[in-house]
Amino acid sequence: MFAAHFDRFGPPEVLGVGPFPEPHAGPGEVRVRVRAAGVSPVDLSLRAGTSPSAGRLALPHVPGVDAAGVVDEVGPEVTGAAVGDEVFGAVDVARLGGASAQFAVLRFWAAKPAAMPWEEAGAAGTSIETATRALDLLDAREGTTLLIDGAAGGVGSVAVQLAVARGLRVIGTGRPESGEFIARLGAVPVTYGEGLPARVRALGAGRVERALDLAGAGGLRELVGITGSAASVVTIADFTGPELGVRLSLGDLGGQPHGRHGLAVAAALFEQGRFRLPLQKVFPLAEAAQAHAFAAHEPRRGKVALTVSAPPGDHREQAPGAPV
Repeated sequence: MFAAHFDRFGPPEVLGVGPFPEPHAGPGEVRVRVRAAGVSPVDLSLRAGTSPSAGRLALPHVPGVDAAGVVDEVGPEVTGAAVGDEVFGAVDVARLGGASAQFAVLRFWAAKPAAMPWEEAGAAGTSIETATRALDLLDAREGTTLLIDGAAGGVGSVAVQLAVARGLRVIGTGRPESGEFIARLGAVPVTYGEGLPARVRALGAGRVERALDLAGAGGLRELVGITGSAASVVTIADFTGPELGVRLSLGDLGGQPHGRHGLAVAAALFEQGRFRLPLQKVFPLAEAAQAHAFAAHEPRRGKVALTVSAPPGDHREQAPGAPV
């Protein structure tokens, strides 16, 4: 098959696209012929070697944790999936990648709505899982006001929509230029950064009962002050959270409850016209290095995706025009 991969840590330029051994579905997994894959922050930090998990990688490594495609191999112990199904989801977290390729193995997945663009489906998996997991932890009931710090990013833009669908009133922080984007998602926009409590009060939204930190920008103390309790705040990005009594939620994509349930909910909302995966930019797989560079330097406003098109003739050779 062809795949994006790197054999050393470094800048985006270490990524090439060329032949790579095919993966195969294990117990509880399906393999898909990938139509689109996402580019996530974890992919960037692993490639750069700055992630604490980078030492676990066996090089060369194929990045990518999210993918959508057509099932072509079903592993043992799998029910409810068959060859030919169109699905979207994510890899097993232990693999730390593998989705930016012609074939990828998914650990959790759901049926892709027929009308959902492949690019949206391919970039959605971990954002939906993360947002669902965090919202479940917050246990915010209908009518609750939730503040999402980092509402314009890949996870934030999903979390806003899922929270609104649960009947929550949402306030979302972001850069000033992201205000209109955040409002379109369904949240009341407010500029992030120092002085946030005063800006939130100025909105006149009343009591804020819950807060979700997706930015990891050191604002947890302010979020605790806004909600009045560390127990009312969850972070996915600030590892100092437990020191303040704030719950830190880390992904476990091998654990299916949040992943599969969240994907199914998002798919149903899409079909109701109540959910879209905002895409900031889409690149072909042959431009994986450019996609990583863009995702690293542009302000986040939705997700970055890669499209994977099969070459003519032998589909297990490299993509046309792809650097080796």
